[in-house]
Parts: sequence; C-alpha cells; structure tokens
Amino acid sequence: MKIVRFDVFRYRLTYKHGEYVMSGGRASTTQDSTVLRLTTDDGVEGWGEVSPLGGTYLPAFPTGVRAALAELAAALVGADPTNISRVHQLMRTTLLGAEAAKSAVDIACWDILGKVAGLPVSTLLGGVLAPDFPLYEAVPLAAPEAMADFVAHRSSEGVRQFQLKVGNDPQEDAERTRAVLARADPDVLVIADSNGGWNIPQALSAVRALAGLPVYIEQPCRSTADCAIVQASSTLPLVLDESVLTLDDLFDAKHVAHAGSVNIKLSRVGGISAAARMRDRAQDLALTVSIEDTWGGDITTAAVSHLAASTSPSSLLTTSFFNDWTNEHVAQGQPRSSAGRGSAPTAPGLGIEVDASLLTPVFSA
Repeated sequence: MKIVRFDVFRYRLTYKHGEYVMSGGRASTTQDSTVLRLTTDDGVEGWGEVSPLGGTYLPAFPTGVRAALAELAAALVGADPTNISRVHQLMRTTLLGAEAAKSAVDIACWDILGKVAGLPVSTLLGGVLAPDFPLYEAVPLAAPEAMADFVAHRSSEGVRQFQLKVGNDPQEDAERTRAVLARADPDVLVIADSNGGWNIPQALSAVRALAGLPVYIEQPCRSTADCAIVQASSTLPLVLDESVLTLDDLFDAKHVAHAGSVNIKLSRVGGISAAARMRDRAQDLALTVSIEDTWGGDITTAAVSHLAASTSPSSLLTTSFFNDWTNEHVAQGQPRSSAGRGSAPTAPGLGIEVDASLLTPVFSA
C-alpha cells in the first residue's frame, strides 16, 4: 500500500462560548484549523487535523503548519502509511521539529492503519481500558463571578471537571478560584491553569493565596525549572503542560518539578504515536495524565478519544472534547460527549466519516 494523494484543507472553528481568554491578553473567538487527507492506491482515506490555538500559545501557527505539510508531501507520496515508523523516519529526514504538522500526518496514518486492519485506533493502541471517561471544560479568564457562573451552568449539564484560566494578577486569580469553588459541587475537580503566565514571584504569591484549597495548579511558569522553584513552596498538586515536550521533559516533570500530573497534547509531541509513548511512560512513573490537543474539531476529538480510551482510568486525570467547545462540525459532530463524559468511536480507524465538502482546499500533491 502507498500514499498516492496528499490533500490539505482548512476550515474555521468558532468558540461556542464567545471569547476564549487566557493569561497575558491571549484571546480569540475563532481558530484556523488545518485538515489533512491521505489517500492510498487502494482508495483508503486517512484523516488528520491540527489547530495550534493561534500563534502565541506554542511555537506553531496555522500557515506555518500548512507550509510544513507542503514540505512533507513530496517525501510521503509513495510511502506506505501503515508503516508508521517509516513515515516518521521520512518526516524526520525532511524537517526538524514541525511536530504540529507531523501530528496531522501521524493521525491520518493511524486512521488508515485501523481501516485496513478493520479495528479502531484504540484497539491498535492496546485496547480499551476506559469505555467512557471524564471530560473537562476550560473556563475563560474573566471576572470571578462570571467564571463561577460558567462553572455552575456547565455543571448543571453534567460537566464535573474544569480548568480555570488564570495567570495574570495572582491575588485576582485567587479570587477567581475561590469564587468558582464556592459555587462548585464538592465532587467537581478544579484546575487553575496559568498557561505559564506567572513569573516566579507571582507564582509564589499565587500558591500562597491558594494554599489549602482543593485545587490543582497547572503550568504556573513557562519552564519546568521555574515551576520546580514554585512547587518547593507549595502543597498543591502540580500539573505540567507546555514545558513537557519529550521523554526527558517527562522525567524532569516528576524528579525536578515534583509534578504529579502531565498534560500531553498530540500536536505538541508529533501525534498519536509519540503521545502514546509519553502516556505509557507517565503511567510507569505513577503520574496521572491529561490527554488532549491544542485545539481542533471532530477529527482532533476522535484522535484524542482513542488515546484516552486506551489509558488506565486510574492514570487518566482528564480529557477534552474540543468539538463540544466549537460550533462547526465536519464529521456530524462525532464523537459526542454525554453528561460530561466521552468515549471513543468503535468503527475502524478513527471511526468517523468526514465530509470534505465542508472544508476549503489549500493544496494537493
């Protein structure tokens, strides 16, 4: 089997709750998502998606992703998509880094492999350990009462896990967190996520202000080393996210920063293949994991769902279904959540049917 066609598309995703706001003035209402379709000589199609959340969240941006895919196309047409290790070898010899673009390729190859094998991706990853799993919803940074209202509303619809966007003034962030906790039910999980927005003094002030509250702190500073300084003065459980890109970073998260959890994003590490390796090592290190991506729609959500479903429930902190957060759907809104929980499709590959007529072509090779 070989890849005979490489089609890249784009489409716009609008945020269902208006404006998505993070620390440092990062805010958006729409995202520019890139979709890849690989077609084989047998007519099998594999789909991948990557949406980097603008250009200031991580070192990736939509037009850069598409430029990288154009570079990768020449190397991949003619390759066997079911030999995923060889595909990655070809990508490494073509581009250094560019993990977001490589993630779209990797996801599409897993989709093809599953369709050829007649098995869902979750089965190929070792099998389903979590037939359903908890989903979190991000709470955009806003006034304390507005964030508390958001949590109360979504809690009434079954969501039991929330990631609060903080990372500006630490005392105001503490007020936001206390306001949410005052309205949240006792069984609701709350994570205060700075997205690396605090410097060391601000982060130290924040963890002092939040001490004793039932809350996780996620990525208080940009680097693992700075987070380690903060964690030395904190008793709150720490989640690391943006600073964990490699297996070495994973070990540092535990042994340097003393984090108990890591957030693994597919497009940050290069797709399902690398994310599964990091997930497995994290479980071996007795860390809990959040499984998700930077942003995306139905295709991203399907890829995330298979990785989450094949994760031990005792190791899975939480997961996001981005197609719950967005208005546009290219695969009939599948997979769907129910009462704050998600599950992986059971059809072969990603288990979804993508409607290409809803996408805008960018280029083909």
